Parts: sequence; C-alpha cells; structure tokens
Amino acid sequence: MNCLLCHRTINQKLKFHDLFLLNSNQETVCNSCMDQFEKIGDAHCSRCHRPTSEKICADCLRWEKMDYIVNHHALFAYNEVMQDFFKSYKFLGDYRLKSVFSSCLKILDKSYTLVPIPLSNERLEERGFNQTSALLDDINLTYKDLLKKTDTIKQSSLTRAERLASKNTFSIKENVSLPHKIILIDDIYTTGTTLYHAVQLLKSHGVEDIKTFSLCR
Repeated sequence: MNCLLCHRTINQKLKFHDLFLLNSNQETVCNSCMDQFEKIGDAHCSRCHRPTSEKICADCLRWEKMDYIVNHHALFAYNEVMQDFFKSYKFLGDYRLKSVFSSCLKILDKSYTLVPIPLSNERLEERGFNQTSALLDDINLTYKDLLKKTDTIKQSSLTRAERLASKNTFSIKENVSLPHKIILIDDIYTTGTTLYHAVQLLKSHGVEDIKTFSLCR
C-alpha cells in the first residue's frame, strides 16, 4: 500500500486473520510522514491544550471572564505540515485523507455521546462531506448529529478579532433527545469561538457535562 501523503510504498506485514476478516488495520501513512506532525507535549494549557509554558493560557483566561471554563483536549499543534494536510483534505476535498489520524482518535471517551460540529447546508454541498464526521466514520465511532448550522462566512477567511466577535449560528435539530454527557468534536481549535457557541447552546438546553475535542490546536 502507498502512503496517502508522500505516495511511497508502505512495507508492512499483514496477519492471516486480517486478510480473512478483510480487516483494515493497514497503515495508511508512513512513519516518516506521521513524524512530521507535531504532537502536543506536556507543556500545554491545562484547559485548551494550547502548547505553552503557562498553566492556563491567555485565551482561556479571557473565556473565564465570560463565565466559560474551557474543557478541551487536542492532539496535534497546527504547524505547517498540518496546514498542508487540511488544505488537501478539507479545502481540496481529498476524502481519502480521513483515515490518516484514525488510530489517534480511538482515545475518545465512549461513555460520552460524540457530537461532531456540523457544516451549514451550503458549505456541505460545496465541500461534499463533513470533514469532522468523516474522521469518526473511518473508525466506525458512533456519534449523533444534534446540531445544525446556518450559512456564514468561512471561518478561515476571518481575522482573529472577527472570529471572536462572530454570532452564534448553531441551533438544536428538531425532535432530538439530548444526552447528559457530550463531547463536541471539531477538526481545528483556533480561537475556541465555534465550540464556545455550541457549548453555550447545549447548556441552555440543559446539558451540563460537556467536553470538547479537536484533532489540532
């Protein structure tokens, strides 16, 4: 099999039961490519996982002033290699890349209901798939689509100040039962505004135990 990122052949031995069961435990990315993604180390904000030497970063202290205590976990720093990955996966629509981080997402707490951040109908039609849901689909993680989003300007086109000032465009889907414990899943945590809006909406509907998660920060 060839690496999805560099396209070089990945040499790996499959066990007989993998072939017999058509098990997809094959590696889709070579070690050289995976090593270029920067895992968030021990020096990170205790609330949002931002790489920093500070116990609580300035962003989270700002959220605290708004009565919001961030409870977020992220796996990777948003470095240049990760930017290139999302350019291909999210903006150029290479759907195959959903499997690059499959093994990493298995750490998600299954005692919580996983809820991916939705795209607006317009953005979904434009992109063809929800990049966050696709990450979960690749390893057959059960999740619930509880939220919907109205169309807005692309977050990637906004400045930091514009993101922080953006309005809440989420709403709860009709005729859904909200669970008691939720992990909101997003692809990238930038300012935290998107997840803040979703958390506040769910809390206003009685959900008290909410965590958030993103692939990178």
